[in-house]
This record gives sequence, structure tokens and C-alpha cells, in this order.
Amino acid sequence: MIRFLPLGGADEIGASSFYLNISGTGILLDCGIHPRNKGIESLPKFELLNNEPLDFVFISHAHQDHIGSLPFLIQRIPHAIIYSTPQTKEIAELTLHNAANILHAGQNSSDEFKIYTHDEIDLLVRSIRTIAYTETISLKGLRHNSVNSINITFYDSGHILGAAGIKIEFENEIIFYTGDINLSSQSIMIGADLSHVKNINTLILESTYGATESSNLGILETEQKRLAGSANQLIHNGGSILIPVFALGKTQEILATIHLLMKKKILTEVPIYTGGIGREISSLYDKNRYLVRRNNIKLELKEIPQLNLHDIEDYNIFKKNPGIVLASSGMMLEGTASFRLMNYWLAMETFGIFGVGYMDKETPGYKVLSAKQGDKINLAEFGATYKVRCRIERFYFPSHSKREELLTIVRQTKAEKVILVHGDNQAKDWLGNNILNKFKNVKLHSAETGKQLVLTQ
Repeated sequence: MIRFLPLGGADEIGASSFYLNISGTGILLDCGIHPRNKGIESLPKFELLNNEPLDFVFISHAHQDHIGSLPFLIQRIPHAIIYSTPQTKEIAELTLHNAANILHAGQNSSDEFKIYTHDEIDLLVRSIRTIAYTETISLKGLRHNSVNSINITFYDSGHILGAAGIKIEFENEIIFYTGDINLSSQSIMIGADLSHVKNINTLILESTYGATESSNLGILETEQKRLAGSANQLIHNGGSILIPVFALGKTQEILATIHLLMKKKILTEVPIYTGGIGREISSLYDKNRYLVRRNNIKLELKEIPQLNLHDIEDYNIFKKNPGIVLASSGMMLEGTASFRLMNYWLAMETFGIFGVGYMDKETPGYKVLSAKQGDKINLAEFGATYKVRCRIERFYFPSHSKREELLTIVRQTKAEKVILVHGDNQAKDWLGNNILNKFKNVKLHSAETGKQLVLTQ
């Protein structure tokens, strides 16, 4: 028997974690944290595992909504064996320590929510076992009740460095978990190759952009030139540009994009500001550039001239010397560098804030990017009102598949059953309706946290 049980991330983006019980072996696919929630509410529902075996954890990639609760899980179940790609393990060492710093600075520990230590992270990271892309491992859990092993294979999912889709084979059943997947290439990452992922019985499919018109997402080259045109206008009028970015993935992609546009004389050369953990992650992109599939393989991010954002004490420098600032967090969450800069930027008529990535609808970033010059916005229920004086523009450099590409994944994998995860109801509704219309023989399920599905008897 194979059972599927979502612990989090079933019908939203955050705290992704999906449990499989395969003939007595317990497997967890991802172990994320919710970026907007606090304390115990930010974690997957680990209590659903109280009466279940857990032998193995497979991490698809190192974004916090897929790996951030791993230290909390290991506090509860220290014997679980963790696997990831080598690149995800390297990134996790940086990001989990950074997350610990944020947690310790902003929250009080309790018996229910015991914040982990840096020593615990060191032990956890050392314990992670790695699987290279296309490598297959065989395993059985302690209570496995079949003579047949479970085979696991990772495939490059094209999302960020180290990201993987995970194929699980047991007896006559093949399950494929996409994780976060992108079929289209970016400035650095090459789109996912699913040529070896065929005849899938159960496809666990992300649905991030299911509700987004693909025409709105544009084409990479078109968006690059559009960004350059808008940036040139602001720069020539003496303005600076703030681009909120995730430290992992979006920082590296947008840094490469801006550098290549400047090199081609399409974008005016001005100082580029970066800082924090994003720079350290960029070093890992450089280190692994010959070990993974990628574009612009000779480009080293460390060779791109950059000023350290954290050395800037007076933001008025951006009035005197126009520049482009890449600052995290990507959703301008309160307390982050991009949130602090946004407070300054909104009052500057010649400045611009450019959105380039996914924004959760409940975050300050979404509210800012949904505004226009002259609007008044509230970023918190009891917070101050801001008048938007700067230019606000939205550009699209998606690291997730467009919704038509998600349908392509269903077709290419020849999936018999599809379980939709990692998207809101609107995204899952569009995707589900189109799957049912285009693939008459596919059985469709919309995952719900805490609701078990029996995949095979």
C-alpha cells in the first residue's frame, strides 16, 4: 500500500511537506517553513506523523518554504535520514544558519517551539547524504514489509541551483514529485529536462502560476529589454532603482541579467549594490558552474562589480549617485533590508521599485507592487500610511513553470493520477479544469493538508 499525506503546502505556498508511506517505509518530501507565519504556525503539521514511521527525508531544494523546518523535524525525529543534491546541501549550510539568526533575533522560544542552535545546524548539515542528478539509490525503512526496495532518482528541475524533481519507484508504481519546477531557461539556470521521466502513475505537481495568464509573464528577452528601458529612464533622470529579490536564486539571476545588459550597452552602467547572504550564495553558483546544467557557464558572479549594500549608512547616497540595489527579502517582509529601503524609496519621485519575482498576496511586497504613483497604501493592519511617490513597475522573470508548461509536464510524463500542490485555490482550479479537459483519462486530486490519499492498495 502507498499512502500520501500532506503536512503543509497543499493549497498555499509555504511550509511544503508531503508524507508518503510506501509499504511501511516513511518518506517525507520537503520540510518547509511558512514565510508569513510565526512560531508553531509557521511549521508543517508534524503532529500528523505521531503514529507514522518516518525513515527518510528528501529535500527538493534549499528555499526556506521547502527546507526551513528541517531542524524542527529533526528535534522531534532525530533518526530520520536526509537526502538532497550536493548543491542543496551546500546552500542549506548558509541559509539554515541565517534563518537561525533571524529566529533568535525575533522570537521567544517556548517548549512547543524550541528554536534550534547553530551547533544543531552543523550536526544536521553534516548528516545530509547527497544524490547527484540522475543517480538512483535503493532503500528500505525499518518497518518495510516488502522484499522489493524503493528506488529514488533526482532530476534537475531548472528552478534554482541544486533544485530537483524526485522520482520514486516501487514495484509497479512510479511517483514523480516536481518540487518547484521550471521548463523555461533563465539567465543562469537551464529549464528542466524530463526526457527520462515517463509513464508516471502519480504526478505530484506544483501549481504556483496556475492562476497567472502566461501572456502577463512575458518572454525572457522581452522582459530584459523592458527592464533596461525603464531603468534607463530613471537613471537618466537621476533616480535609483530598488529590486527586492530572494537571496537564493533571484539575486543571482537578476545580477547576471543586469550585468549582461550593461555589457551589451543596453542598460546604462551604474553601481550595483548587493549584500548579505546573497553574496555567499553567489559564490556557490560560481563554484558549481561546471558541475550542473547552466547558461553563461563562463560568467562568474563574483567578477561582476558590486558595492556592499550593508556598508551604506546614509541612503541619500542613492540621490547623489544613481544605482541599482538588489536587496532581500523578495517580498519586502518587515524587518528586512528591502523593507527598510522601500520606506525611503516610496518618498522619492525620481526613484523606482521594480518587482521581478513571486509575491504572496498578504506581504508588503505585493501591496507595494500593486500600487502606482500617487496611491496611499497601508502595509500592516495598524501600520503607517505611505504615499507612493516613486515609480512602481512589475517585470516577470519566473523561476516556476508557466501554467501551459505545467500542462506540458502532465502530457510528457503520461501521468495517470495528478495531485495538485503548492498553489492557492484559484491556481489549482484553473490547472485542474484544464487537466480534466485535455487529459480525459487522468484522475485528478487537489491536495488538502491533513487529508490522506491512498495511491495503491
